[in-house]
Amino acid sequence: MRNDWTREEIAELFDLPFLDLVARAHDVHVRHHPENEVQLSTLLSIKTGGCVEDCGYCNQSAHAETGLKATKLMEVQQVLQAAAQAKDHGSTRFCMGAAWRNPKDKDIPALAAMIQGVRQMGLETCMTLGMLTPDQAQALGEAGLDYYNHNIDTSPENYANVISTRSFEDRLDTLENVRGAGINVCSGGIMGMGETRGDRVGFIHALATLPVHPGSVPINALVPVAGTVLGDMLKDVPSAKIDDIEFVRTVAVARITMPESMVRLSAGRESMSDSTQALCFMAGANSIFTGDKLLTTGNAGDDRDAALFAKLGIVPMRVEQAHLEAAE
Repeated sequence: MRNDWTREEIAELFDLPFLDLVARAHDVHVRHHPENEVQLSTLLSIKTGGCVEDCGYCNQSAHAETGLKATKLMEVQQVLQAAAQAKDHGSTRFCMGAAWRNPKDKDIPALAAMIQGVRQMGLETCMTLGMLTPDQAQALGEAGLDYYNHNIDTSPENYANVISTRSFEDRLDTLENVRGAGINVCSGGIMGMGETRGDRVGFIHALATLPVHPGSVPINALVPVAGTVLGDMLKDVPSAKIDDIEFVRTVAVARITMPESMVRLSAGRESMSDSTQALCFMAGANSIFTGDKLLTTGNAGDDRDAALFAKLGIVPMRVEQAHLEAAE
């Protein structure tokens, strides 16, 4: 376990011959995680649209012109019903996302009730609600929240090209507040936003040099949505889409530099071939989102995932193993 990776070292990993890199990542993976087990997680949008942030990739931003209708925070019982369905479909982690810059203090009791209810079902809990104050993080931690997701999105240098309404340092402050409350950090980013390999190096470096590596590292491929800044900018630029091999390289480098983290294939997986996903699992990815939808965009779906797992000899991670990963 290292927190002192240099950018030069991470760039050298990216430059390795592809098969050597994947082999090295797989070796790291099997020394720290069960072989051929992948965690199934479910993500639910508990408050959709109307976010004041201007994230260029997000169709939930009020700045985007996607026609997405903003909703209020879901009732606690509705969320718990969705969590029960997710458990029935094999998920061991239930993630709840709200399109906010930051939650209001008046929302915390309802969020705490959601956390407590989901945990009583034996599921791990995760939330992504925007920026958190130390007191808000403490309240969610006391409610039993296992993970808090707050992605850094890209490299520090590229960040301003993606978002202007908050800074990269704002992201790091929330991660510090989450750690201070005893909650596991979930933080990753999005590939294919027109960034360079140097930006991907900087993205991994920022995560791998945090005081504690994130418990989960979601690796997303941009899903360009018409009406968003990046969706409109990149729709006619085929070269902007991240190459599959480069995406697998990013997964492999994340695995090597953060050996004990869960590395999750997240958005964009619905457009990946079975072969690309198989390479990602070989390179150390061991978590996916299940279901037909991720917040407001499409996902691969349970039937396709089950067929892929059967083809590859992969089994869903057991609940007990998922809790052990979270505890560690």
